[in-house]
Amino acid sequence: MGTDTEMLLRKLDSIAELSDRDRQALAALPLRIKDLRPDEDVVRDGDVPSVCCLLLDGFMHRYKVLPDGKRQILAIHTPGDVPDLQSLFLRHLDHNLAATVPSTAAFIPHEALRALMRAHPTLADLFWRDTLIDAAIFRAWIVAMGQRPARCRREGCWN
Repeated sequence: MGTDTEMLLRKLDSIAELSDRDRQALAALPLRIKDLRPDEDVVRDGDVPSVCCLLLDGFMHRYKVLPDGKRQILAIHTPGDVPDLQSLFLRHLDHNLAATVPSTAAFIPHEALRALMRAHPTLADLFWRDTLIDAAIFRAWIVAMGQRPARCRREGCWN
């Protein structure tokens, strides 16, 4: 493959088989590639983004800033993830998204993604399923955190 959308194609292929037409449409998306520094924010709480971020290389994390200034990490993202896909439908984001390590991301205009989903309903379904998978992982993380004693949640004893 060798395209900037290769990791996204692999991820969506792991959910359901993509047609050649869908693969070509994904490969044709307009992308703006950017290298990110560790802890560089891609979006911040309250932003009104006009692009979605496709992680190409590295790791990213979704987080909230707590009243005492500390971060609560809500999710970890790997290459092929579009961690802010919900920004297509939410006017203001309610969290931050940052690179965890040196990373590379591609930014896709919302309008290009909306047009892709209108023209390729199968891809719209796959993005929706991927979002539901992300939500299921988040719920599992919350349940695991909720089962730990308060002292461990605060101080990080993970045995």
